[in-house]
Amino acid sequence: MGKRERLSGNEAVAIALRQINPDVFPAFPITPSTEIPQYFASYVANGQVDTEFIPVESEHSSMSAAIGAEAAGARALTATSSCGLAFMWEELYIAASNRLPLALALVNRALSGPININCDHSDSMGARDAGWIQMYAENNQEAYDNMVQAYRIAEHKDVRLPIMICQDGFITSHAVENIELLDDADVKNFVGEYEPETYLLNPECPAAVGPYSITDYYFEAKRNQAEGMRHVPQVVLDVAKEFAAVSGREYGLFEAYRMDDADRAVVIIGSAAGTTKDAIDALREKGEKVGMIKIRLYRPFPADEIAGALGKVKAVAIMDRAEGYTNHGGSLGADVMAALFRARSQALAVNYIYGLGGRDVRVTDMEHVYAELQKIIDNDDAGETYRFMGIRE
Repeated sequence: MGKRERLSGNEAVAIALRQINPDVFPAFPITPSTEIPQYFASYVANGQVDTEFIPVESEHSSMSAAIGAEAAGARALTATSSCGLAFMWEELYIAASNRLPLALALVNRALSGPININCDHSDSMGARDAGWIQMYAENNQEAYDNMVQAYRIAEHKDVRLPIMICQDGFITSHAVENIELLDDADVKNFVGEYEPETYLLNPECPAAVGPYSITDYYFEAKRNQAEGMRHVPQVVLDVAKEFAAVSGREYGLFEAYRMDDADRAVVIIGSAAGTTKDAIDALREKGEKVGMIKIRLYRPFPADEIAGALGKVKAVAIMDRAEGYTNHGGSLGADVMAALFRARSQALAVNYIYGLGGRDVRVTDMEHVYAELQKIIDNDDAGETYRFMGIRE
């Protein structure tokens, strides 16, 4: 039986990690992810886990230590935010290219500058093409559930890639919500023990991790890495199905909210999806056919599935909580528009930049987006496709 609790997103993730009991957790504090290693350090001190908890001198070192531990055959992870992730940049590529299925609890925060400690997705979007699996949470429950499923996805024999479990800084990381925790034994049985096929401390199978790769081999190594990523969506679905049997909570690659007959839709990532649901429910009561696609798995990007889910809409607004500086929108906008183009969709699409540096997202803001989509349908013209929401011009 699950247990009802009131927890912040950070504490929920820390509890998931306690239940998983990883082998090694190197950590360096940075707001707003600091509470995750802080809570976990108390579990270590209280003897609730037997994890090797390593305070290090920087985020670069925390990822380096996690890579070394994973390469040696241990189940490893770390946590960070914002500039901490940027400081790990070099190591992110190394973890992915070496096919090391370690985990990173990322609490999304704006990158400097100007200096800001609040939520947007500029940190993880900057790392979107580093070769990591990226999963995002709308709320505290989903942050907990995603972390419980993380290692089952990353360690799968057809994947073997690092995974980034993302939640919105302060909005979910520090806000307290009612959530349901699984029993410790259920999590332990679900996640299982880590049994790598090859690792540095295995005397029966000598191996090298991260050797110099000359021109004759580098391309094939990257192709092999891409093959692992190709298997991720099906593994995510398979693991989610098993998780539903244990928890009663169902997940997919994304959530389609009230999309069955929608002629207008929003595509969004993270906590603002909850606000959007409130706007949808209010507009539905007025008879408006509106819906939402909330992205859970962003890397690899489920392009065909999202294009299929948007197949009946007439207009769509794609919401980016990070500026792409391309003069035509953000990363999610580019991905969704490319998917629609390949699917030969007739939907008129616009891309909004919103919520940067923690800017509030209100129900009225999202209602306005749907109103603008109706204008686009009425005029049969998307107009300016690169827009901003909630900004003082």
